[in-house]
Amino acid sequence: MNDESVAIAQVAVEEIRGRIGVIDDDALDLLFREARSHNGWQDRPVPDELLRRIYDVMKMGPTSSNCCPARIRFLRSEEEKERLRPAIVPSNMEKTMTAPVIAIIGYDLNYWKHFDFLFPHLAQPVRTRHMEDAAFEADTAFRNGSLEGAYFIIAARALGLDCGSISGFNNSMVDELFFAGTRIKSNFISNIGYGDHTKVYRKFNRFDFDEVCEIL
Repeated sequence: MNDESVAIAQVAVEEIRGRIGVIDDDALDLLFREARSHNGWQDRPVPDELLRRIYDVMKMGPTSSNCCPARIRFLRSEEEKERLRPAIVPSNMEKTMTAPVIAIIGYDLNYWKHFDFLFPHLAQPVRTRHMEDAAFEADTAFRNGSLEGAYFIIAARALGLDCGSISGFNNSMVDELFFAGTRIKSNFISNIGYGDHTKVYRKFNRFDFDEVCEIL
């Protein structure tokens, strides 16, 4: 890692922190406090360019050794959605099959093959550790792929879309249908589009800080 690239990164961090200290309450409401998981959708298309923008935002979130294991299949066509149908549990069927876009969020167990590009300054020792320990490989891929899935939801909300994420589906069937011949595994599905606000539920309870957190 050369000194020039480090210096550029340090200047960029200083600049953004000087320009934006915190996001405002409207942004916090949009992303978290007033956001909802959606169960129905408006009849509005989601353009390909917006899907690309979501990815370009989410990919900048941190992962261990910049491993970036998330892999996404965006299902837009009715033909591809119908292929997915048998894998979805009945309670999730309508809100999934009517979504403008169904995003299958997966994670690649072969993430470590890309360290020359993703983590070049320490590629070989990091790659060796990951490729030689199957349990470590699986834990790393799943943990960091899940992180990237969360970044996906936040990015989609930030760029004007709504999400209705589910885990009620047959992962093995989805892996065979959409990731055959790879080491990619499905994690969860995020239905995305412009939500029908008449079909959201109330905000369910959350724990208070003192119930689940300790400052040690």
